[in-house]
Amino acid sequence: MRGIVFTEFLDMVEARHSLAMVDAVIARSGIASGGAYTAVGNYPAAEMHALVGALAAETGTSTSGLLEAFGEHLAITFAAGYPQMFALHRTAMEFLCRVEDYIHIQVRSLYPDAELPSFEVVERTDDRVVMVYRSPRAMSALAIGLIRGVGLHFGEPLAVTAEPLAVDGSAVRLVITRVAA
Repeated sequence: MRGIVFTEFLDMVEARHSLAMVDAVIARSGIASGGAYTAVGNYPAAEMHALVGALAAETGTSTSGLLEAFGEHLAITFAAGYPQMFALHRTAMEFLCRVEDYIHIQVRSLYPDAELPSFEVVERTDDRVVMVYRSPRAMSALAIGLIRGVGLHFGEPLAVTAEPLAVDGSAVRLVITRVAA
């Protein structure tokens, strides 16, 4: 996984809890890196799973809830850091439908070694998108948070339901619906 994901996770933990919580999470996780990440580095997904598990243990929050909250945080961070990728789209649904054919192409041009999940759009209307998330890292909760964060960025609240397609979580059908204001 890209280092920016790790650095943003630790930034979120510090902002929502404290620097002491960051230290506790790193210590509890037992990760090999010791929490020393650079935004442009690559690190094992197992370390992110360990960090999220440690934060869940420290806070009594579910790992899926933490990943969703982190996804929302990441979406806001990405919108601020890469405004050109968001500015080309008028709506959240339009943006989400362009993840594979525009967003991920741009990410790969910046980071050729990025290992990104895939999002296959299988159904689309103005108010509903159905896509299939695939990733060996099995972090669909993070994807759900990112989707909700994209909706927040565009001022369009989105509801997301997940239907597992693989027992290990590597494939999930996501039904995204625009919530009436």
